[in-house]
Amino acid sequence: MRFPQNQTSVLRMKPSEPLKDPLAAVEHALANPIEAAPLAETARGRKDACVVISDITRPVPNRLILPPILRTLEEAGIPRDRVLILIATGIHRPNEGEELIELVGEEIAAAYRVENHDGLNLESHRRLGETLDSAPVLIDERFCAADLKITTALIEPHLMAGYSGGRKAVCPGLASIETMKTMHGPELLSHPKAAPGILDGNPFHEEALRIARLAGVDFSLNTALDEKRRLVGVFAGEIDAAHRQGCAFAAERAAVETEPADIVVTTSAGYPLDQTFYQAVKGPAGALEAVKPGGSILLMAECAEGVGSEPFKRLISGSESLEAFEKRLHHGGHFAIDQWQLQELAKISQKADIYLFSEGIPFDEQGRLFVKPVRTPEDGIEDLLERYGRDARLNAIPEGPYVLPVAAEKEAEI
Repeated sequence: MRFPQNQTSVLRMKPSEPLKDPLAAVEHALANPIEAAPLAETARGRKDACVVISDITRPVPNRLILPPILRTLEEAGIPRDRVLILIATGIHRPNEGEELIELVGEEIAAAYRVENHDGLNLESHRRLGETLDSAPVLIDERFCAADLKITTALIEPHLMAGYSGGRKAVCPGLASIETMKTMHGPELLSHPKAAPGILDGNPFHEEALRIARLAGVDFSLNTALDEKRRLVGVFAGEIDAAHRQGCAFAAERAAVETEPADIVVTTSAGYPLDQTFYQAVKGPAGALEAVKPGGSILLMAECAEGVGSEPFKRLISGSESLEAFEKRLHHGGHFAIDQWQLQELAKISQKADIYLFSEGIPFDEQGRLFVKPVRTPEDGIEDLLERYGRDARLNAIPEGPYVLPVAAEKEAEI
C-alpha cells in the first residue's frame, strides 16, 4: 500500500536485538529469577504442578519456554504424569486438535496432560473470596489444587489491563464468568486508567493482581517479542516483580512519541490476534493516542474466523447503535458475554470514526459492525484524504496493538 509521503509518520516498535541463544536465556531466567527462588529450588518436594499457558490468540513461544520448565520440574522430582499444562482461555473457546499441537508441539502434547480452562463451568472453580465490589472470585480448581503453580505469558500493551502477562494468566485466564462480570464490567472499564500502557492506578491491573495472589502463584515467566516474533526478553520470578520489570522493558520498546493525526491506519498485528473482529478491536483501541478528536482510524484485519463468538454477534445485532448499547450497558442492569469489547469499540467511536478493511467478513455484513467498510485499503485511504484534505496528516501503525503511541506532550507511564 502507498501512503501520501509528505505527511505520513510510520509508528513502529523500537528495534530490539533478538536474544542470540533464546533457550539459554530462558534457562538463565529460571535459575536466576526476580525476587524469587530458582524454579528448581521452588519445585523441590512438590508432589504435582500446574503450568499455565496462554491460548491460541497470543503468540507466546510455548515450544521454546515449556521444555526447560518441564525439564526442571522432572529433575526436581515431579513426574510427567503429575504435571498439568492448563490453557488459560478465560472465556474464549477451547483450543483442541491441531490448535493444541500448534500451541505446545507434538512431543509435549503426547507426553503431558494439556487441558483447557472452561470459564462457564462454575462447578470446576474454587471460590477464593470476593472482588472489591463483592462478586465471587472463582478460579479454576485444577490450578488452585496444584502443589506448585506456574504461569507463563507474553507482555505487550493491552487495551484495558495496561499490559498483558503476569497476573492476567490467572485473571481473566483461569477465572469464571461470574468473576469476569466484574473484571470486564462497564464501571471498571470506564475508568480512565483502564487503558494501554498504564499499571499504576489501573483498577483492572490492581484487582487482577490481587486475585492472582489469592490463587497463590509460586513462579511466573513472561516473554517479550519483537516485530518478527523473535524473543527479546525473558522475565521470571515473583508474579508482580517479574511482570513489572517486563512491562518496563516492553514500554521502552513499544512507546513511540507522535503528533496525533486526522487519519490513522492500523492493524491488529496479523495472526493470531486478528482471527476475529472481536480480537481485532485491539488495533484501533491501541491507536487512540495517535488520532485527533474527530479523526478516523482505518483498521486492516483479516478476521479469518469472522466476527467472533455467538454472544458477541448477538450483542451487535441487538444494538441499534453504539450509543444505545452504552445506555443499556450502564443503566439497564444488562450483562452479556463479550460486551466489554463492544464497550471498547464504543469508547473508540467517541473520539474517531472507524473504517474497516477485512477479507474474512462479507462486505455487506461489515456495515453492521458500527464501522465504515471499504473494498480495498487504497479505497479507504482515498476516502479519508477526500474527507480531511490531501494535506491531512496520517499515522500508520503496521504492528497495531504492539505499539504504544504517546502524544508528544505526554510522557509514557507505567
